[in-house]
Amino acid sequence: MADFSVAGRQFRTKADYNAALQDQAQIEAIKAKINMQQPGEVIGLLQDLSVGKYHMKTLVGRDFIEEINELAEKYIKQGYTKDSKIKLSKQKKLTAKTNKGSNQKNNKVNGTKQDKRSLEDYDENMQKEIKAVLKKNEQRRKLIVALCSVIALACFGYYGVYYYFAEKTQSDYDELNDLRGSTILSSGTPDVTIHYTNPDEEDIELEVLEEYATLYNKNKRLIGWITIDGTNIDYPVMQTTNNEYYLDHNYNQENDRNGSIFLDKDCDIVHRNTNLIIYGHNMKSGKMFGTLSKYSSKSFYDEHPTFQFDTIYEKGTYQVMYAFRSRIYNEDEIVFKYYQFIDAVSEKEFISNLQEMEAIALYDTGVTASYGDELLTLSTCDNSETAGRFVVVAKKIE
Repeated sequence: MADFSVAGRQFRTKADYNAALQDQAQIEAIKAKINMQQPGEVIGLLQDLSVGKYHMKTLVGRDFIEEINELAEKYIKQGYTKDSKIKLSKQKKLTAKTNKGSNQKNNKVNGTKQDKRSLEDYDENMQKEIKAVLKKNEQRRKLIVALCSVIALACFGYYGVYYYFAEKTQSDYDELNDLRGSTILSSGTPDVTIHYTNPDEEDIELEVLEEYATLYNKNKRLIGWITIDGTNIDYPVMQTTNNEYYLDHNYNQENDRNGSIFLDKDCDIVHRNTNLIIYGHNMKSGKMFGTLSKYSSKSFYDEHPTFQFDTIYEKGTYQVMYAFRSRIYNEDEIVFKYYQFIDAVSEKEFISNLQEMEAIALYDTGVTASYGDELLTLSTCDNSETAGRFVVVAKKIE
């Protein structure tokens, strides 16, 4: 990645970088003409900047204007005017003298003592000019303080609300976890039987596991539960007819920026697909799939090679095969898109998809799969690139 930095400022685009270079060149040209130790020249430069004689386009220019503003204000407070001059070759150091009850500072210029002057010592026009500069600086200072205060309050408020809802969400899921195995909402009967019709028009009767009967009766969109040791991942898995609803709704069907863990709308836990895909937000708080990226480390995989995903009908243990980074591609891009791998119609297609994932895997697990194995893909956002994704693929082993 190109280093777009100028004068200690970092710029995102090449256009901003080029504008900053122009500001820097203009600043160097000004400094070549202006002696920063001559009060009159500095005050005059401030006036030129105020009327727009020089046009600065970036933060580099703004930094320079603030530097001149502060220096000119310092000189004005010391009693200098636009016409003040100091012969630097003969300038002597400032000395401090202490008198009884007070301290006075004197500037010694050209061998003579020059006392500080008060505002009343200047003519009316100069007084107006000095007052205008001081007033402008004071207004700018107050504005900056006010803006910083508002931004600080907004940031504290945002993070306060963010973590409040994150903790509330976690508390809600802890309560749901406590309901696993409960019969509170199962009408006194732990068995829940669901009838399906398969593609061959044969009726299928499936019983919801006793452990999930209460949770299923609470929300019929529940399709399973996922648990990964060593992470915060211990959540119900939901599914609906689109892949947007559970991006911002929780298990209780309330609006929640944490969303839920959910199964892709095109996947079917009854008529099992080759590969089930489960999505979840990568929350900064670590909630949802916020800790899934731990699998980017081979050492974490070595300690946690398997995890649990139960459907509401059967329990399942899965062994991790691949962990990799990818992204959401444009429709016209010809590239392997892991999120489109749900069914493999042939062994050749199955092997081809596995080879694509193996090629971009972060490390070699040594785990392979055969045509007919049941796969499970976990997907979350990844900030390493635009529309990036972090993905873990596993196969069912029991």
